[in-house]
Amino acid sequence: MADAAELIQSESAPDAPFIKELINIWRAQDTHGAWEGKKDLDLLEPYILDKEARRALPIVGDPDPDTIWRMELFFNAVALAIEKATGVMISPMLKMHHEGFGRMVLIGGRLIVVNKQLRDVHRYGFDNLGKLAAEGDKFVNGGIEMIRKFPDVANY
Repeated sequence: MADAAELIQSESAPDAPFIKELINIWRAQDTHGAWEGKKDLDLLEPYILDKEARRALPIVGDPDPDTIWRMELFFNAVALAIEKATGVMISPMLKMHHEGFGRMVLIGGRLIVVNKQLRDVHRYGFDNLGKLAAEGDKFVNGGIEMIRKFPDVANY
């Protein structure tokens, strides 16, 4: 059975709803217009960290602020996509140790909609655009499912 990342072909990955949401989040960060000339997919290039690039990084390391920021933008896009689908306001919370492990939670009302344990954040990235889209969709769909399962808690 093919996993979700293989179902999203590399040609269709740029059109995936999560990728469009992530690009919108990135564009919203550009308050001074520095990225206006950049193509949308060029903005997402730092998320692509293939196996060779990942191998070149040390096994243990402290994440740099840009890596943490990219990860936060990823989860902000997840939160916004869940909000659009459910109408429940989602708030992200990140607790990160300086050595690159911690937890990201997305909260809707009093419900933890997404709970992601983080480790090796200095190596945060995806093999390709399809896997980036699939991982984002997985979190979005899981969050929507959680809200539908516990609507009273999410709307408390």
